[in-house]
Amino acid sequence: MLKNFNIRRVAVLGAGVMGAQIAAHLVNANVETLLFELPAKEGDPNGNAAKALESLKKLEPSPLTSLTKLTCIQPANYEQHLELLRGCDLVIEAIAERIDWKSDLYRKVAPYLGADCIFASNTSGLSINELAQAFPKAQRDRFCGIHFFNPPRYMHLVELISCVDTDATMLDRLEAFLVSTLGKGVVRAKDTPNFIANRIGVFSLLATMHHAQGFGLNFDTVDALTGRYLGRPKSATFRTLDVVGLDVFAHVVDTMHNNLADDPWHAYFTLPDWLGKLIEEGSLGQKAKRGVYQKEDKKIHVFDLNLQVYRLSEDKIDDEVKDILREHDWAKKLAALHASGRPQAQFLWAMFRDLFHYCAVHLEGIANNARDLDFAMRWGFGWDNGPFEIWQTAGWQQVVAWLDEDITAGWAMSSVPLPDWVTDVTRNEVHGAQGSYSPGSNQYQTRSTLPVYRRQAFPDRLLGDTTHYGETIFETETVRMWHTGNDIAILSFKSKMHIISSDLLDGILRALDEAEENWLALIIWQTEPTFSAGADLLQLMQGVQTVDEEQPGSLFGKFKGAMQRVKYTVAGGGGLSKIVNAATGNVPRVEDVIIKFQRVSQRLKYAQVPTIAAVDGLALGGGCEISIHCTRIVAVMESYIGLVEVGVGLLPSGGGCKEMAQRAAAEAKGADIFPFLRRYFQNIAMGEVSKSAELAREMGYLRASDRIVMNHFELLHVAKQEALALIATDYRPPMTQRQIPVAGRAGIASLKASMVNMLEGELISEHDYNIGCRVAEVMCGGDLEVGSLVDEQWFLDLERRNFLELLAMDKTQKRIEYMLRNGKPLRN
Repeated sequence: MLKNFNIRRVAVLGAGVMGAQIAAHLVNANVETLLFELPAKEGDPNGNAAKALESLKKLEPSPLTSLTKLTCIQPANYEQHLELLRGCDLVIEAIAERIDWKSDLYRKVAPYLGADCIFASNTSGLSINELAQAFPKAQRDRFCGIHFFNPPRYMHLVELISCVDTDATMLDRLEAFLVSTLGKGVVRAKDTPNFIANRIGVFSLLATMHHAQGFGLNFDTVDALTGRYLGRPKSATFRTLDVVGLDVFAHVVDTMHNNLADDPWHAYFTLPDWLGKLIEEGSLGQKAKRGVYQKEDKKIHVFDLNLQVYRLSEDKIDDEVKDILREHDWAKKLAALHASGRPQAQFLWAMFRDLFHYCAVHLEGIANNARDLDFAMRWGFGWDNGPFEIWQTAGWQQVVAWLDEDITAGWAMSSVPLPDWVTDVTRNEVHGAQGSYSPGSNQYQTRSTLPVYRRQAFPDRLLGDTTHYGETIFETETVRMWHTGNDIAILSFKSKMHIISSDLLDGILRALDEAEENWLALIIWQTEPTFSAGADLLQLMQGVQTVDEEQPGSLFGKFKGAMQRVKYTVAGGGGLSKIVNAATGNVPRVEDVIIKFQRVSQRLKYAQVPTIAAVDGLALGGGCEISIHCTRIVAVMESYIGLVEVGVGLLPSGGGCKEMAQRAAAEAKGADIFPFLRRYFQNIAMGEVSKSAELAREMGYLRASDRIVMNHFELLHVAKQEALALIATDYRPPMTQRQIPVAGRAGIASLKASMVNMLEGELISEHDYNIGCRVAEVMCGGDLEVGSLVDEQWFLDLERRNFLELLAMDKTQKRIEYMLRNGKPLRN
């Protein structure tokens, strides 16, 4: 094994749905990738692989962070290109789940693998030790299982499975590659059928289906009960089956049925008749546009088991049960479900009871410890909390008593007793400060100590964990400034979705003062995603109300009625009523807040210490403006960035238009600025949001000097390293630019002309056109000759004036009101 082994080139064998998407994610991470498939019978021998790559363009959500990445995947076939495998450091096999086919392929490619090449099977549940037998003994030390979850770009979990001969050092290096390069959460699974996540997840689905039938609950009712109320994805149970594919689910169940004959729950590893019937009819789920659900006339219909036809989907939850489910404390929620006599509550308790029972009996056989099982379910199935987390939070011994009672009474799906380690009366937890419990070793195991995890200062935590985010420098109601023992200060927002209010802007200004006086750099990093969803619209409307509506010539006289509507609407929703009621008589004026925001942006840009925006998730509107003014952006690949103010009838006024116009001028390098300006204008006028950090770079929100990170948990580490690099070069802020060339009135005319065509084609509304004209005016520098030179304040003044004038318009008021009420934009 090479001392400095790096995975530089990867081959994926099999261009099916998973193989092609694994290849896509590899090039997302800038890993040179080959995609192998059987040669086409006619035409280009690489036709099958090429067709698979072409199909990636049609998938939603996209497996590619940018379509330009598609050309980085080299199609290949097994007849002509096996020699290319010699240059690969990793080969991932992703063909159909048949041991005979996989074994035949292994024997075919084995002679072409380099001495240090890792070979991994992306099997979802076949035996790794059995598969290893197809390789010569000398190559088995480099063989393992590597189970990606679908879709590979978005699902955090990868299960790593060794065979008896797998080299431990090789597996550690592969784990580091998966964590840092591909951004994954790795769990080491034992070589048992379906490993950890699918074993538990599929059982949970089967148990839910079993109890739904027993309690006579319809599929849509089950989904209403088992989705977000339980901290699980909105797809819940039966919608999840449609997303996965009913045929794929059937295959995994068959694997359990055929390979787990000794499992005490084996009798339940079969498909119900109705599911087999849907599969026979080709109703395979989302990919077939019909499964348990189907869309008819833009409405969702569900298969009714009693009627044997599709009917309009309804969410019928018992009001008493709904009240129980709204409880956030798992101890209270589970106790109430257990005690309730309501059928829907009894169904949910039965579902949890059998899930806990199954996990307890099988933990020792399938996983190294309780943490690995919980993380596998969270990262692989999108659950907020794993089974053992919920059990422990609800009271370990209390749940044990309930389980024992039901098992003894014969109400559980299996009569097998709970293991001794579970019923140990001294046990109150499986997750603690000392680690997570391992039945195999009868010890608490700490997290992995591999060097790659040192980059995660604050790794994913388990329910009940307490994370200490450094030492506080200062803290207000909206922000906290803190540090971790070095000379770099960190600023975190505390508002919901990290929305930007006047008080939060004050906090940023105070942090900048503190950083310039006592620290070497300032990082804006949120302890929880998202970076920032934008400005506080409610405060904006309240700020408008403070203007004297009787003042002659006031732009805001018409706002009193609109404000009352917003107060009624928001308060009626219940979620923001306290904010509305509390905001009386001391709300800042809108123009003052805009001036303050512009001041914050300029301070971030010209601070005497480097400022780093560590972006994760949404950076919209004002959140985008904060980030683009920082010295550097370090963004997680799954960041969605954009100036979206047009959605509420406004335009960016915190320096967003100014910054984009300034970047266009810099890119033009003295030539015609308009071609460079046009793409920035389109992004803002259409409210375009990047669907990845890679696309944000293509759109101009990220510069060439900004960094992209694959793993969310490494974001702060990389941001600190970027700050240290800037400090090491004796950082100086950029020089203030006072001579920025503008596109002027000619640029405005050209942009208006393109919008007229869109208006006449009914692609935009009249108000969209009006907003776009104002964006054009700001970005082109106003009514000036082409090439006129202005400073940044000129643009900021244009932003502020046009923002305030748009804010006074009735259609903009309606957009803001609609957004506050419905959480989505109104196109009026």
